[in-house]
Amino acid sequence: MLPRDDDELLALAGILDPPPPEQGLFRADSWLRKLGAESVLLLGGGRALLLEIAHPLVAAGVALHSRFREDPLGRLQRTLDAMSAIAFRDRPAALEAARRVARAHARVRGRLAHGAGRFPAGTAYSGQDPELMLWVWATLVDTALVVTDRFVGPLALEARESYYADQRVVARVLGIPAEILPADHAGFDAYFDGMLAGDALAVTNTAREIASAVLDPPVRLPATGVARLVTAGLLPVRLREAFGLAWDAARERRLAGLCASARALRAAGTGSLDGPPKAR
Repeated sequence: MLPRDDDELLALAGILDPPPPEQGLFRADSWLRKLGAESVLLLGGGRALLLEIAHPLVAAGVALHSRFREDPLGRLQRTLDAMSAIAFRDRPAALEAARRVARAHARVRGRLAHGAGRFPAGTAYSGQDPELMLWVWATLVDTALVVTDRFVGPLALEARESYYADQRVVARVLGIPAEILPADHAGFDAYFDGMLAGDALAVTNTAREIASAVLDPPVRLPATGVARLVTAGLLPVRLREAFGLAWDAARERRLAGLCASARALRAAGTGSLDGPPKAR
């Protein structure tokens, strides 16, 4: 569990010179806050969730310890709310958000009912497993960068590194051990690409059921079609196909047009970010 003392938790996270408590954990000009303030990042929620549940142990935990059938967007909304609180709220609220996540993870325990990928039936899982926590956090980090590049504008390498350094602090606040965190953005890319290419990810029927509940809810909202388009279009091809999400040239053109419109609207109002985009 996370330390109860705020100073101990700050030290654990490597925050040696924090802003004043009322300003939170990150300064106003930090890249974590700059990117987090882009409302278009919400479009990446579906991608991040499907990446998470592509890991069979994460999917099993979500299925058993959430009400995804009755409330398909509830878990995703709680995750986004917690990450927003850690990034933007005052220090007590930010640290309490991290502790709420830790308490929720502590309740997640079980065993895999059916074998999937390299994991045989009966494999134990825990919400406090550092490797699973690392993967869930990584899906949020990668998705934020992918959505930024496509919908906001190219992010310079220096800004990308600064953002990643901030996200490492978030990971430590959440209790992910420092020794398993990639040291820099290049290391993070290597880890993430390795997960996509390796045998840890295997889309199960459970994962497909969760994805269907999120992307095809019983009550369709105005943005449901856009969310499905963005989710499918930004997923790595291997996982898009494993989830059974249709894709073709017409959908690709629609997504490209949506991205171009978002970038144009933002540039007209506030300008664009500098630097070459990272393709995946």
